Amino acid sequence: MNPKTRSRPRRTASFRRFTVPPALRKALIPAALAALGLAAWEDVPLPRLLKPWLSHAMEARAGQAPVAAAPTLPLEAPGHEPALMAAPRLVDEAAPMEVPADAPGDALALPHTHARRVDHVARALGLRDLGDLSGAVTELRRALHDDPGATDALAQLARTARVAGDTQLAIDAYARLGQAEPYDAGALVQQARLLVSEGRFPDAVRVGEEALLRDPEDAEVYQVLGRAHLGAHELTSAILRFQQAVHLDPEHGHALNNLGFAYLRANDNARAVEVLTQAASLLPHVAYVQNNLGVACERLGRLEEARAAYAAATRLSPRYVQARVNAERVGRVARADPAGPVPPEPFPPVAP
Repeated sequence: MNPKTRSRPRRTASFRRFTVPPALRKALIPAALAALGLAAWEDVPLPRLLKPWLSHAMEARAGQAPVAAAPTLPLEAPGHEPALMAAPRLVDEAAPMEVPADAPGDALALPHTHARRVDHVARALGLRDLGDLSGAVTELRRALHDDPGATDALAQLARTARVAGDTQLAIDAYARLGQAEPYDAGALVQQARLLVSEGRFPDAVRVGEEALLRDPEDAEVYQVLGRAHLGAHELTSAILRFQQAVHLDPEHGHALNNLGFAYLRANDNARAVEVLTQAASLLPHVAYVQNNLGVACERLGRLEEARAAYAAATRLSPRYVQARVNAERVGRVARADPAGPVPPEPFPPVAP
């Protein structure tokens, strides 16, 4: 046999060195780490690409571990101060967190903290539309804690507190608004009106005089000053301020009514009839103006005009007790002695 032609045994399969594919190796190494335990690999130097994976795995394992119950009192070692550790908790970013009771603040702001900023003014407007005035006031006070000089929040707080019946809070808000807007008299006028409604007439005069320095051409400033002086029994000053209001605004029906009321108190009944007639023509649907006009006419002996004015007042306001009493009295006097003297009449209410 030719050695060259002798057949060699054929291999059934080719032999190659086994190599782990790169994708499989990336998957096996983390799996091996997880199988051997993460704690044993924390201090082992790893390739840079595997360090982020190890950190993520450690965080995941920590999140799944059971949380031990916190002790009622901190453990204290002898001779050492107790160490307190704050337990992590979930926080609602929109809900306010408690603030220490001794945290500094003012009378208007409501201290609180948030994980993120919240539009408290928008919240307050929504609550007020729903009729929740207390909630709206709370949100506006939180807005002032975030920004004490926010004029929009101050104005909204003053109006909302006034409607809610918290007059003192409204007074404080208008006072702060007057400080934030040093050239505007509107906030001071509103503050003075509330002070008059509370019977704090000297304070109302002081605030009104400050408003007068800011805007001497505003009829409302003189109107509120006249009411403050009238409440303080300063009749001459009241008449002067009402006259100035009417001079600046001749069609200011409420100022005319208050001027007529002041004339009635001064027993200047002729002038009272004159200005109250103008007020009644400008405010034909206001019952107390008609009643005041009836009082002025009755004092001058013009009983038919007085009876007509009282009838108009009772028609406009059926529950207006004083106008009904006045009308009945004039009717009795006219039937008994049309030319007889008219008894003195209590002063009618003053207009706002």
